[in-house]
Amino acid sequence: MQRGLLHHLSFGVRDLARAAAFYDAVLATVGYRRVFESDTAVGYGLVDGQDAFCIKARAGAAAPGAGFHLAFTARTRDDVHAFHAAALAHGGRDNGAPGLRAHYGPHYYAAFITDPDGYAIEIVINTPA
Repeated sequence: MQRGLLHHLSFGVRDLARAAAFYDAVLATVGYRRVFESDTAVGYGLVDGQDAFCIKARAGAAAPGAGFHLAFTARTRDDVHAFHAAALAHGGRDNGAPGLRAHYGPHYYAAFITDPDGYAIEIVINTPA
């Protein structure tokens, strides 16, 4: 059994319902869904009870400063566009439209968003078109 680098990552959010609506929409574009939820948290992944990404209600939550971001993996370049569009439609702010980022590599296709809580997120695929 291969072990991954990370088990899961959690973001503290000020408004769980708002953040969940945002992440429901954007993560659905790349095949992820809610795999658990409670009054204070929502987890996303592929298998029930096994979250890879979690949002947790925290009144004083604040996104980290410059230098931090979380990159989600896209399956296709179309996923990058769909993720970006869903993010903008659900309260995200554009931080870099979908496109090639040749300075990261010849096939690095990504978009950048700031989520409703101020977290910097990216959606990327790094394979030939």
